Parts: sequence; structure tokens; C-alpha cells
Amino acid sequence: MKVVAISGGIGGAKLALGLDRVLPPGALTVIANTGDDFHHLDLHVSPDIDTLLYTLAGLDDPVRGWGRKDETWTFMQALEQLGGETWFRLGDGDLATHVERTRLLGAGASLSAVTAELARRLGLASAIVPMSDQPVRTRVETDEGWLDFQHYFVRRQCQPRVLGLAFEGAAAARPAEAALEALADPALAAVVICPSNPYLSVDPILAVPGLRTAIEASRAPVIAVSPVIGGQAVKGPTVKMMGELGLDPSAATVAAHYRGLADIFVLDETDAGLDIGAGLERAVAPTLMRTLEDKTRLARFVLERAGKTP
Repeated sequence: MKVVAISGGIGGAKLALGLDRVLPPGALTVIANTGDDFHHLDLHVSPDIDTLLYTLAGLDDPVRGWGRKDETWTFMQALEQLGGETWFRLGDGDLATHVERTRLLGAGASLSAVTAELARRLGLASAIVPMSDQPVRTRVETDEGWLDFQHYFVRRQCQPRVLGLAFEGAAAARPAEAALEALADPALAAVVICPSNPYLSVDPILAVPGLRTAIEASRAPVIAVSPVIGGQAVKGPTVKMMGELGLDPSAATVAAHYRGLADIFVLDETDAGLDIGAGLERAVAPTLMRTLEDKTRLARFVLERAGKTP
């Protein structure tokens, strides 16, 4: 049995961890958003890939929700003393990941190959695959003009009002070969759209020509988990952005966003009475993931609804 998860960073990584823990080794492939990638201090930074790497390796920081646990900050302190650019924080351990990724990419390796190598070195059994080896960059149209994603998300702390989104480079990008292979695997039992931001984390993946088609052609059930619980996002700007885009900030709106792609939509118990309309099978479960037990419980529920008990 094989499973493909579609994921952004923190929220998606929680369910990816649950799936990783309940599935047999090597059964899970996570297709990761790379629309958040950018070059900073001449380093190639892949925030969502790194969150997945650290989470599945047990290296993630549970307090901040990003980066590595037990991090130190000597580099940033020294850079600040020199008057360098410090708005995007890179811990010393995290910095090593970006340096090594940049070195390998500079030697001619693809982002897929580099990600697979980093996962191997961290001892991961599951595969983490970038959505594309070509650059796709999420840009946010705001009331302050167009901003690159990290400048909106980190530098401006999501404060500007969102007017629209664009995925620069998507039209010319190709899906990573490993992503297509995972979706075409005859042993594929389920495609899980993790509870990541639908607009900032999942849509960039679906914007890569061929990926949505490959998901639809897989014939495995597609199960989407809502990132919105009771009209609130667990973390991040999902609800704020939905309101600014004129969308009702509810799980029903997320369900409508995935209608035509997903077969099953998982709502939290808080939203059990919510009408998500026709065209989607509804499923209700506790979706708030605070502990590893929460994550594995939700992972088992999702797979059971797909008709595949791990």
C-alpha cells in the first residue's frame, strides 16, 4: 500500500508525521510546496521542505513551530553586529541545511535529488518530493503592492491586506518526476491533501501543469482535511486571507475549493453540523493535532475512510 500526501509546512507536516508513523516504512511520499522557496544571503532556502524534513526526523522545534529544536543563534547575532540582513531568522543548525542544499544544487544536482539526499542523511523512511525542480515562486498582491511570499509572510508578518495571488514560473514548470511516479504507482491507496493553507500551500502545487491531472488520474481516493476549525485557522494567515479575498472563513469554503478534486472532505467535530454542499463525501473527526497521538489517530482515520487500514 502506498500513500501520497500533498503538504505545505507546519499544519501539513503534522498529518504527514502521523501518516509516516502509521504506514509501513517507504509507503509514504509527501509532495511538498516549493512556492515559498527563495534565495536569502545567497542560500537556497526551502522552508516547507525543511519543515517536513525536521518534523519527520524528530528535529522540529515544537515551541516555535518552525526550524530545529535546541537551536542556537550565534550566526544571526554576529550578522546583526555587522549590520547584516536579519529579518529572516536562520538558526545555526538550520543554516547548515541551507548551506549544504546550496552546495549540492551548485554542483548540478536537482532539488529532488538534493531533498532525497537530505532525507536519507536524516534517516527518513518516507520520501519528500518537491512539487517541481523548476522554480515556482508565490507572490502576494497586497494593498502595499506585490510582495514576494517571504516578504509578506515573515518580513511584514502577514499584515498587508491580500488582494490576490500569483505563482510565478508555474506555467513553465514541470512536475518532479518522483511526484508523477508516486501518483501513477498501481499500489497507490490514497492521496491525502493535508491541512495546509489551500491558497498559499496547496494551490502552488496544483498550479504546476500536470500535477492536478495526475492526482485526478490516479484513481485512488483523494481525501482533503480542513485547516479551518470553527471559523479559525490553527496557525497562519488562512482565515485572515480568506476574509480579505471576500471568502467566508469556514471549512465549507475550503470544501468548495477542493470540490472536483477531492472525493472525501474531513471536518473537525466543531464543524459537524456544517453544510459543505453536494459532490463531496463528508467525514467528521477530531482534527486538532497537538500530540503525536492526535496525529497518528487522524492519520488512521483518514486512511480508514479511504478504505485502507494501515
